[in-house]
Amino acid sequence: MTHVAVLVGSLRADSVNRQIAESLRELAPEGVVIDIVDGLGDLPFYNEDLDRDGVTEVVTQVRARVAQADRVLAVTPEYNATMPAVLNNAIDWLSRPYGAGALVGKPFGVIGVTPTPYGGKWAHEDARRSVKIAGAIVVEDVDVSQSSIDVDVLHDAEVRERLRRALLTLVEFDAEAVAA
Repeated sequence: MTHVAVLVGSLRADSVNRQIAESLRELAPEGVVIDIVDGLGDLPFYNEDLDRDGVTEVVTQVRARVAQADRVLAVTPEYNATMPAVLNNAIDWLSRPYGAGALVGKPFGVIGVTPTPYGGKWAHEDARRSVKIAGAIVVEDVDVSQSSIDVDVLHDAEVRERLRRALLTLVEFDAEAVAA
């Protein structure tokens, strides 16, 4: 079994990106478990004092779920030409303790849609840069940046196939082969 922790960059209940994350369960190949990590909106803003003096239960739970995963996938829109604060904050918590955070050594990909002509590419670039600094192994070939203006992303067969292929690329990624 391959466990993929999914971080959704939108807090809105009816978010298209949350719906995409949920659709990954049906698109996933056999033997792949999609774990949508809830609670990102409940994480306090990262503060080293809080981290040192005792983290909240939600911080402990989010860190544990990502640490237990084999892969991490962010599904996110773009806010003001960057990743949403909730995703950035989650990455901050998951990057600590420095050098030993839950993201260290994890293959990581990012996909998502946004109602702009750019399809979220800047948010995806920022997320990849941030997790790479946090110690994740960025899988560059896992990238679906799609505008929700031009197509019904939840039902379009071509978009669904691109999502399926991106997930498969992340799942099949061999970090040891890249390191060799």
